[in-house]
Amino acid sequence: MSKVEVNQISSQCGSTLTIGQSGDTVTLACGATQTGFGRTGTVDWDTTAKTASFTAVSGNGYFVNTTSGAITLTLPASPSAGDIVAVRDYAQTFATNNLTIGRNGQPIDGLSNDFTLSTNGQAITLVYVDGTQGWKSVNSNETVNEIKYVTATGGTITCCGDYKIHTFTSPGTFTVTCAGNSAGSDTVDYLVVAGGGGGANQHSGGGGAGGLRASNGGASGCYTISPAPLGASAIPVTATAFPITVGGGGSGGTVPVDDGDGQPGSNSVFSTITATGGGGGGDYDNGTPGPGNGDPGGSGGGGGSDFSTAGSGNTPPVSPPQGNDGGDGGQHNTGGGGGGGGGGSAAAGADGVAGPTGGAGNGGAGAQVNIDTNSYYWAGGGGGATIQDGATGAGDGGIGGGGGGAAAQPATAPKIGTGGGSAINSGANGTFGGNPPPGGQGGAGGTNSGGGGGAGSSSDPGADGGNGGSGIVIIRYKYQ
Repeated sequence: MSKVEVNQISSQCGSTLTIGQSGDTVTLACGATQTGFGRTGTVDWDTTAKTASFTAVSGNGYFVNTTSGAITLTLPASPSAGDIVAVRDYAQTFATNNLTIGRNGQPIDGLSNDFTLSTNGQAITLVYVDGTQGWKSVNSNETVNEIKYVTATGGTITCCGDYKIHTFTSPGTFTVTCAGNSAGSDTVDYLVVAGGGGGANQHSGGGGAGGLRASNGGASGCYTISPAPLGASAIPVTATAFPITVGGGGSGGTVPVDDGDGQPGSNSVFSTITATGGGGGGDYDNGTPGPGNGDPGGSGGGGGSDFSTAGSGNTPPVSPPQGNDGGDGGQHNTGGGGGGGGGGSAAAGADGVAGPTGGAGNGGAGAQVNIDTNSYYWAGGGGGATIQDGATGAGDGGIGGGGGGAAAQPATAPKIGTGGGSAINSGANGTFGGNPPPGGQGGAGGTNSGGGGGAGSSSDPGADGGNGGSGIVIIRYKYQ
């Protein structure tokens, strides 16, 4: 064996220098490094499959197993030209649980987006070129900058420009078949409204509105929401089936049952978003055990007369708040006064007013969320009802969402509580309270509005509390 030791081998500029002959192997000694040759376009494959998120090392290829959940591969930080990383679907599960390639501050094919692998069996090799194009795909069958959009089924589907809207007025399933990517769309906006609480009987409190939880529209067309603080961020989705729960309204208190409290509404649910049912209205105590306090909930139920307290809204607490407190009841023994109004999604319910000229509190106002392109109000509270000889009569339902108007039975010129709502939301208005004699029934919250029910006026037959309105779930995303 011959051995040649030199510090440098030079050749004439422009000539070819050959090391070794056909069949020879040229190797670097242990600890030696090379410069100027570049890589051959191959990687060293790590045959231990990755099952959790990790940061790649240049020169390595990885088999990634997403059987148990989605994984993120983060590309190397501060890469140099010629750095190379490869990846391959280990268990044919990328369509079910995606692999996200995090760009780590560098472009991928010139785009400032992470890249999602969502096809079973997918493989890709990336080589770093420069700060302009960043990591470039060198696979002939891959396009890194492919734009993908959320694709889904379920509910009643309508379109508004580039956006698709799924409306659920009853339970169903929102099935995502493609989760999209950041270059197209990979999040959805939502409106989730729970069922409203029922109103109580016998000059008592109105039902609270169902909790209202909504995103601010920034991900799907910047629709309007008022008041603005209600809006949260859109949420990401995966390719899976999301069960949808649409809460029903609570039933109103019935005559001649003392302590005829309104019942709370039921929750509405989409993915990680739960809106809590509205609190039931509290009934007039009338000497029976326990005060006629309103129930807590998405928005609180109004308290019954004789100074019963209102239920708390935004219970359990979420941010932004899903609702407001109900109003307290007023003293009725001096010849007037009534229950408090149920809380609404945008405002608290009003207190009942004591005394001969007193009356019931109005329900709190609902919020306006334009997610389905209609300027609808959602989740307005119901009004409380005054006693039989109250001078000012019943409280009105909160605007929007259909708070039920409370009924009244004064000796003369009865005032009937009006249903909440407006001309632009006539389909979800609450009904007016009933007209005595013999007894005035509370109005119902509007269907699919989340509005609370109004309270009944007295212990006379027919003066039951109104039922709360059912809830709704609406989902919106960019689809093209």
